[in-house]
Order: sequence, then C-alpha cells, then structure tokens
Amino acid sequence: MCLAMPVRVIEKLAGDNARVEVDGVTREVSVALVPEVQVGDYVILHVGYAIGQLNAAEAAKTLALMDELAALPTEHTP
Repeated sequence: MCLAMPVRVIEKLAGDNARVEVDGVTREVSVALVPEVQVGDYVILHVGYAIGQLNAAEAAKTLALMDELAALPTEHTP
C-alpha cells in the first residue's frame, strides 16, 4: 500500500527539485507537477514526487491524524 503525506518545502533546488521536511526528516523530491510551489508551502508527497499543494491548516490536520494513528497500539495475531 502506498501513502501520500503532507510535507513542507524548505528549499527550492536546481531544475524541478526541492528539499522538503516532515518531523525533522528532510529529503529531495521532484516538484515538476507543482512548479508554482514556493518555500514554506505544503505539498502532498507520493513516492518522491510532489503531486499537489495544500494549505498549512489542512497539512497540520492531516499530520495530527497520522500522529494519532501511529500512537495506536498494534495487535499481533499469530
């Protein structure tokens, strides 16, 4: 299963690339599909490609929900 998640653009790089950050983790990604993106914007990241933009409030809401899910106990069934 693949999961797209919101990340914040922290630096525009050469070509169609940018450096993004979430929870202190940074990575270089392609922003070719959202060329109007600027530093500080939030994008939806899917397998190394920014596939859309979203506002900061919506990004925060989604990231909070993901944190809640991560905190849930997991059950292991043999």
